[in-house]
Amino acid sequence: MLDWDKLSREEMEAMAEAGHQVLNCYRVLTKSGDNIIGEVLKGQGTFYEMDHYPPGDIYDPESHSQYYYHAHRGGEHGHFHTFLRSEGMEAEINPIKDQSDQDYMQEREDQICHLVAISMDSKGFPTSLFTTNRWVTAENWYSAEGAIKCLDRFEIDLVPPSWPVNIWLTSIIRLYRPIIKNLILERDLKIASWQTKYPDRDVFEDRDLEVTSEIALSVEEYLKEIESHLLKKRA
Repeated sequence: MLDWDKLSREEMEAMAEAGHQVLNCYRVLTKSGDNIIGEVLKGQGTFYEMDHYPPGDIYDPESHSQYYYHAHRGGEHGHFHTFLRSEGMEAEINPIKDQSDQDYMQEREDQICHLVAISMDSKGFPTSLFTTNRWVTAENWYSAEGAIKCLDRFEIDLVPPSWPVNIWLTSIIRLYRPIIKNLILERDLKIASWQTKYPDRDVFEDRDLEVTSEIALSVEEYLKEIESHLLKKRA
């Protein structure tokens, strides 16, 4: 649940604008019988579990934002994972020091922060947002404070694999920013409680802990709620 009183009129207006961008992407894609998932998988052949789509991920070299789509969970078609690489972060943001070291962290030239995952249904619409443990995305672990600061820097300003998809994904992050912030805070609370419960385990590599927070979503209902609160702010 959001504390709407803590959101400024400007923040809500930015969220509402992003929400209308999301709906506009649906409108344009529907005209040609397309959807978000179809655009990402277009021309990719058979859809295999765990493979990244598009192959090699999508990376914006200007914002240093990154994403891919894949599937491995039941109850969904698949999900997007969104990231910001260290070159796109504020200079003072660094991975936390108190974390184990893994080979996958040394195989990259920079660090990478997972922001949020977006679960999708077979019709190409988002159904939930969720955060994950470090091992799931082979990321570097950033504090909630650092990860939240990265949200405002996420932008995919590219045409491939699909301009509507990139606009949609960028807008989803902006639309749900305060909710994603809460999910990231819940993520760190879950990690801390798990570490207390299992002190002999490496919490970041524990395969028993995969999803660290999750919330169901409906863009249309959420946008109505935003606009209702905006009316009150403007009154």
